[in-house]
Amino acid sequence: MSEKSIATFGRFVYLNAYAFLLLFLGVGIAFIPIYRFGQWWLVAVQAVAVFFILKGSVEIFRSWNDKKRKYHVLIERNAETIRHDTFSEYMTAPCGRLLVKIVLKDLDKQNEYKKLTKAHKPKKSIVYVREINKPT
Repeated sequence: MSEKSIATFGRFVYLNAYAFLLLFLGVGIAFIPIYRFGQWWLVAVQAVAVFFILKGSVEIFRSWNDKKRKYHVLIERNAETIRHDTFSEYMTAPCGRLLVKIVLKDLDKQNEYKKLTKAHKPKKSIVYVREINKPT
């Protein structure tokens, strides 16, 4: 597989679907005319929200070269037989799952994705907060 197989416009759009979603969400929020409500602190909240949403979008777009590298690594490791352990890192995040789908499609092993999703279900993490008793 050459680098051109992953570096196409269609795959760029597919692998960065979440980045485009954040980009459109940020632009959409930016165009909401909150200033008309007369509450200027709402405009500040809107600006901060747009900043963080667009920042997340840019960070996902910047990972494109890393996605291409990971694509080639997965193709090389799974060219002969599918090794489920090599996909475990990528099955935990939605962006990684998109990459796994493309790799399996290029290896003509699309039916393995169902097995991978059963083996690597995203786990729900529970965070316990310890309350500190303050003297009253």
